[in-house]
Amino acid sequence: MAERIFYAMYDDDDVLKDGAKHLVSKGVKVSEVFSPFPIHGIDPIIGIKNTRLGIMAFIYGLTGLLLATIGMRYFMVVDWPMNIGGKPNFTYMDNILAFIPITFEFTVLCAAHGMAITYMLRNRTLPGIPAQNPDPRTTDDRFVMEIRLSENTKFSADDLQGMLKETGIVELDQKELK
Repeated sequence: MAERIFYAMYDDDDVLKDGAKHLVSKGVKVSEVFSPFPIHGIDPIIGIKNTRLGIMAFIYGLTGLLLATIGMRYFMVVDWPMNIGGKPNFTYMDNILAFIPITFEFTVLCAAHGMAITYMLRNRTLPGIPAQNPDPRTTDDRFVMEIRLSENTKFSADDLQGMLKETGIVELDQKELK
């Protein structure tokens, strides 16, 4: 059995947000929203849970902090101790103030790169992977709301079309997946 998917296109993010509120209040489940930039406030409207990317950023930052601390202790105290500016070089704790900027920068570097890589892997946006958006205009100036008929079994296709047309759509497209 083929699955029908409706793609409602909008030319304004506020109209899409109002349309999503209208549809959700009637009991319609919105599967996905595609837009050229983040639409603030759309996640709770369509029922998307908060992301755990912040937790991963903290873990990547701790990893960077740990690696920076171990690396600086090994390089500057154990492997090749140097007397720089008259500072004692036989313990890490005696030099910790000099290592703070490096520790901070390496922590930020690991957190930023880790978050970016995790984001690309999680959303399958790595180079060479085809885009998942239904219309290429969603990367420019259009906003698309995806509604699957299989997730809205209490509505017929004609009911969904009628409700979508009430929300101020610019264009409505249907696709059937096999």
